[in-house]
Amino acid sequence: MTSGQLSIDMSPRAFLLFKHFVNRSAGCLSLFPVSLLLVLALGVLPGCGAKPPAGTRKVEDSQTSGSIQVVVVPELRAMLERQVEAFTKMYPDARFTLRVGSSREAVSDLLSQRADLAVVARELEPEERTVPVEGGMEIEGYRFARDGICIVVHPSNPLESVSVDDLHRIYSDLLHDWSELHVRAGAIEPVVQEPNGDLMMAFCQRVLGGASPTAPAYRASSDSAVIERVRRTPGAIGMVSMASSQEGVRRLRVSALRGLPDWNADAEKVYKGEYPLVRNYNMYLRTKGPMLSGGLITFVSTRDGQKLVYEAGAVPMTVPVRFARRSPMLGSH
Repeated sequence: MTSGQLSIDMSPRAFLLFKHFVNRSAGCLSLFPVSLLLVLALGVLPGCGAKPPAGTRKVEDSQTSGSIQVVVVPELRAMLERQVEAFTKMYPDARFTLRVGSSREAVSDLLSQRADLAVVARELEPEERTVPVEGGMEIEGYRFARDGICIVVHPSNPLESVSVDDLHRIYSDLLHDWSELHVRAGAIEPVVQEPNGDLMMAFCQRVLGGASPTAPAYRASSDSAVIERVRRTPGAIGMVSMASSQEGVRRLRVSALRGLPDWNADAEKVYKGEYPLVRNYNMYLRTKGPMLSGGLITFVSTRDGQKLVYEAGAVPMTVPVRFARRSPMLGSH
C-alpha cells in the first residue's frame, strides 16, 4: 500500500481515524454562535497566554475562569465529567458544579437561572422553545455529538430490517403480529424506556411525531434492561443507544420509508445523517449567562473534546472526521 492511500474496511462497522482531525492552531479563538465547525476545528480557547499564579489575582468570569452550575442527563454524566476534568487541567481557575437530572429539569433550571448550562441528549420540545421567547430570554444550543437509536429484536427473529413507518405502527398499537412484516407469525411485544428519558423522548420525536406510545408495552429502566427483556422474549422489540452493549440480541437495519434503502446504525451512517434514527447531544446556555459556559462548549467542540466524545461511544460532530474500512483480507497488527 502506498503512502497516504486510504485503507478500506469491508466489515459492517467503521472506525474513526483521529489522526485526520484538523490540528490545533497556535492561536486563540472566541466562541461565536454561528459557524461552529469553522471556529472550533481550530482548537484552543481564548485566554491561552501566560497568567500569574492562582491566588495572586481575582478570578473573573471569562471563557476559561469563573464558576458555573451545570445540569446533565444521567446518560451523559460520565462523558461530561471527563470533559470537565480535561478542561480544568488546562484552566485551573474554572469551577464547575455538576448536578444530574432529567432533560426537562435541566432546561427548566437553565430558564429559571438555577443552572448556567444544560447538557441533554435530545432536541428541545416545542413548549421549551416557546418559554424563553415569551419571557424575553435568549438561549443558544450547540450540537456536539450524535447517537443512533438502535432497534433490537430476539436473535431468533428472522426480520432483517424495519421502516420508521413500521415502528410508528407498532408503537401506536396499529401493528400487532410479526406476520404483518412478512416473517413468521407471533405477537409483537414492544419494549419502551422511561418516558422522561432522553432516548425515549428522541424516539417519540423521530417516530411518533412527538406523541407518546399507545401500544401496551413493557417498560424498561435502561438500555441494559431493554437488552435483557428482548434477549428473553422471542416476540420483543425495543430501542437502545448505539453506545450500549447489545450482546444477546440482534440489531435491525432501518429505513426512513418502506421501499427506501435501509441502514445499519454505524458511526459513519450516523455522522452523515443517513441512518434514519439519529439523535443529537446538545448543550444549551443563556446568551447573557456566565462566559465560562461558552468556554466549556468551545472545548467540547475542539479536537480534544471530540476525542472524548468518541471514546464515550458517541459520534463526533464539530471537527472533520475521516472514516476508514479495513478489508477482512488484511490481517490486523
